[in-house]
Amino acid sequence: MCLPGCLMLIGPSMVTGAVGESLSVHCQYEEKFKENDKYWCREQLFKPCDKIVETRGLEREKAKGRVSLRDHPSQLNFTVTLRNLTVEDEGIYWCGIHVTWAKDGLLLFDPIFRVVVSVSPASALTTASSSESSTRTLGPPTSLPAHTRPSTTGQETSELRPKLRSLLSSIHFLLLVFLKVPLLLSMLSAVLWVNRPLWGPRGKQCQPGSKSQ
Repeated sequence: MCLPGCLMLIGPSMVTGAVGESLSVHCQYEEKFKENDKYWCREQLFKPCDKIVETRGLEREKAKGRVSLRDHPSQLNFTVTLRNLTVEDEGIYWCGIHVTWAKDGLLLFDPIFRVVVSVSPASALTTASSSESSTRTLGPPTSLPAHTRPSTTGQETSELRPKLRSLLSSIHFLLLVFLKVPLLLSMLSAVLWVNRPLWGPRGKQCQPGSKSQ
């Protein structure tokens, strides 16, 4: 008769891994159990231990989902590996060896060993590596363009020159009409006023600067 925790099967009482990583549990057994089936199960509240993976007969390795079990009879141990850990993987598990009446005699219970699996958040190194990998893959963020003045190409400059000439010509014409022409007319009027003929009291025309008699 073998009770849980007996020395027929031993292993680590607690193992710790990080989210996204893998961890392995090594369970050591006695030589008489070399040919027995090995299993890994999870403790259930008010229920029998739920077997996750178990070898059968001559099988030396069995996998199910993210969990695999590999038996090493020559080393008298088997290894359970949990890959891509999640927070939900944390809990109480058991390494176990299946026994039978015909083969194992007086053993009434399977030799088992209790293992507590603890899962911590992703390590800072893993997070930094993931962030760096994401940066290399995605590249630097695209920055918004700054408000700048629109650039003017040579073609646009050449197209603007005739328009500027036309505008300057229009301005010159307006100056000519509204400033120069009235100025010339004023000067002409002043000249005519100075050179106008003078008429005497009897209707005789007098030249400017002469005195009437």
